[in-house]
Amino acid sequence: MSISFVKNIYEETILPLTEEGKYESILSVIEADGFSPQVYYLLKEKGMLGNTPLFFQEKLSKLYQESFFLNLYIKNQQTRILESFEENRIEVMPLKGTHFAEKYYGDIGARSTSDIDLLVNIKDLSEAVRIVKSLGFTIEQEQIKNHFHISLGKNILGSFIPLTVELHWDLVCGNTSNLNVADFWNEALPFGGNRYVKELTVFHTFYFMCLHGWRHNMDSPKYFLDIIMVAEVLGNKIDYQKLYAIAKQHQTLKRIIRTLSIVAYHFPHLDFLMTLPKKRTNMWWEAHPIVKDTQPNIFKKYLDFLDYQFFSFDTAKHSVMEVMNYMGSGLERKSRNK
Repeated sequence: MSISFVKNIYEETILPLTEEGKYESILSVIEADGFSPQVYYLLKEKGMLGNTPLFFQEKLSKLYQESFFLNLYIKNQQTRILESFEENRIEVMPLKGTHFAEKYYGDIGARSTSDIDLLVNIKDLSEAVRIVKSLGFTIEQEQIKNHFHISLGKNILGSFIPLTVELHWDLVCGNTSNLNVADFWNEALPFGGNRYVKELTVFHTFYFMCLHGWRHNMDSPKYFLDIIMVAEVLGNKIDYQKLYAIAKQHQTLKRIIRTLSIVAYHFPHLDFLMTLPKKRTNMWWEAHPIVKDTQPNIFKKYLDFLDYQFFSFDTAKHSVMEVMNYMGSGLERKSRNK
């Protein structure tokens, strides 16, 4: 129901006020999916919040306020970390998070954030860990084999869950692509007048958000909205030839096409999708995790999972590597649970 509701917001055809039971169901789904602030923001931007039941408005407003104040705290922590990187002359780029919410939604509370994601150069990883630990993030989380980040946490007052800093040195698993992260660094822009703190270009942000959405198999509308918001900042003028050429070189093309095909399926009338040059049609759409309006066909759902997990890769070698990664992760989980 959640994806249908978001589609209806864009089409300005949301449910009538009398459908309170359906609004209760929608609210439970979007809260569980973790994108309530995005729905609140979108309804306000479209001038449609007042067209929903009062209880729905009040709950969304409460969830937005929680996101707003948590994001303010996280922004404060991230600012301290970025300032320390600048002082130590270590290059760093924030990924997603509060800066993403401010730049692409125009509202720090519009997209909930639970951790701080930073991109660093692999050569600076040890120094980056030292800097983050010096600011109190000393809880080392177990590193997952073949992943491309490490996590450091800090306990925060009033929460059972530590605030986590993830230090990434890549954007996808290295043994399943030919992605050259240096391409992103070479075109990065100064962040806030700093020399060593940088940010992705809007084009690279769009590319990255497509990869990020793919990594989660587009299993929540929040990934759709992230891609849509960046596209709107691009003015709906996306250079698909450039995107596909880079993705082909990086051997991430199937991932990009799969992701944009799913977005185009659900939002076919959005301007930035009108000129999409390549779309997949052999998808198990009705089994995709985002489709919650119908009873899933278990067989098709399983095929969709296999397609995503093992056949979203540009080469047979990378598919084989992903099978090995998946099996290795499973063995790790079993050994930790013993």
